[in-house]
Amino acid sequence: MSGAMERPRRRRADALDVVVAGGGMAGAATALSLAREGFAVALVEARQPRPWGPQDELDLRVVALAPSSAHLLSRLGVWDALTDARASGYSGMHVWDAESGASLSFDAAERGQSALGWIVENRLVQHVLWQALEAAGVRVECPQTVTTFQAREHDMAVTLDDERVLSTQLLVAADGAASPLRDMAGIEVRGRGYAQRAVVAHVTTEREHQATAWQRFLPGGPIALLPLADGRSSIVWSMPEADAEAVLALDDQAFCDAVGVASDFRLGRVTATSARAAFPLRLQLARSYQAERMVLLGDAAHVVHPLAGQGVNLGLRDVAELRDVLVQARDAGRDIAAEHVLRRYARRRRSADTLDALSFDALSRAFAHSAAPWVGLRGMGVRLLDRAGPFKRLLASHAAGR
Repeated sequence: MSGAMERPRRRRADALDVVVAGGGMAGAATALSLAREGFAVALVEARQPRPWGPQDELDLRVVALAPSSAHLLSRLGVWDALTDARASGYSGMHVWDAESGASLSFDAAERGQSALGWIVENRLVQHVLWQALEAAGVRVECPQTVTTFQAREHDMAVTLDDERVLSTQLLVAADGAASPLRDMAGIEVRGRGYAQRAVVAHVTTEREHQATAWQRFLPGGPIALLPLADGRSSIVWSMPEADAEAVLALDDQAFCDAVGVASDFRLGRVTATSARAAFPLRLQLARSYQAERMVLLGDAAHVVHPLAGQGVNLGLRDVAELRDVLVQARDAGRDIAAEHVLRRYARRRRSADTLDALSFDALSRAFAHSAAPWVGLRGMGVRLLDRAGPFKRLLASHAAGR
C-alpha cells in the first residue's frame, strides 16, 4: 500500500487487537494498559496467580518501583490499591564500598520529591493488576498457553492449549526469561550467567531502616537492605553459588550474624529472619524485540543484574513505550502491527534496555575487583560522583525513569 495512511482491514467482532502471552507484572500491566486505551485485548496465562491478602506473610520476592513505574500504575488506576496495602516508600538511598569505604547517598528531599521509590511485594503488584483486568474488559484465558502462532497477511492466528484459535493483530510475548514464544519466533538471546545466586529474606534489625535503601558492595557481590512497610528490611544478597548454598544451610542465628557482618551492622544487629530463598543471576538480552506481528516485552526481552533494582522498572517502561507507539499508530489509521510501527517500539526499548543492562553488568564487574590499585581508583570515583551535583542528579533522574 502506498501513501502515508495505511488503513487496516475492518476487524471482525470476535477478533482481537492484541493477545498478551504471560500474566506476570509486565504482561498484566500491558493487557490492562492497552485495554484502558480502548484496544480489544486477551491475556493468556498458564497459572492463576496465588491470591494476596493483608494477613499473608510478606512475599520474599519484592521489587523497588521507580517513580516512572508509579506513574504508569497510577495511570492504570491501581497505584492507590498498592499504597493502601503495604507498599513502603523510601526517601533515602545509601550505597558504600566495603573495600574502599567510599559512599554515595541520595535524598528525595534534595530533589523535591516525597520518595525515591517504593518497595512492594511481587505478588501484591500482580494481584492488584489482575483484580483490575475484568473491569477494563480484558479477556482472560487462564489456564491456557499459546502453543503455536502464525502471522498472516492482515492478522495473526494464535492457537491455545484447547486448540481454539484467536485472531489478533498483534502478539505480545511477555512469557518470561525462558520465553517459549521467543524461541518459536527464532529470536536468539545473548548474555552470560554470573555463577551467582541472590539470597532473599526479610530480617528484623536493632535499628529502624529510616525509610532508606542500604546497599553495600562486597567482593563477592552486593547486599541490599530494603525497607519494608512492617518495619523489617528485605535483603537481596548476591554471592557466588557455593557461598549461597552455605548461607542457605545456616541456622537462623548464624544467618542473622552473617547478614549483620555483610551489612557492616549498619542497622545494628540482625535479631530475626524469615524463611530464605535464592535464585540464579544472569545477564540476557534478546537480539531483536520484534518478529512479524509480534513483540517481546519484560523478561522475555531482557534480564539484568538485580544490584540496581531496575529489572521490573525496565519491563514497565517497555509497557509504556508499547502503549504509546500503538496508540499513535491506531490514531493515525495505521495497522498497529505493521513492521515499521513495531520497529519504532523495538529500537527505542532495545537501545535503552541494552544500555542499562550493560551498565549494571559493568558496575557489577567493577566492584568485584579487590586489587589495591583498582580499589583506590574505584573509591576515588565514588567520592567524586557523590560530590558532583549535576552527574549525581543525572544518575538519580535516570534511575527514576526520567
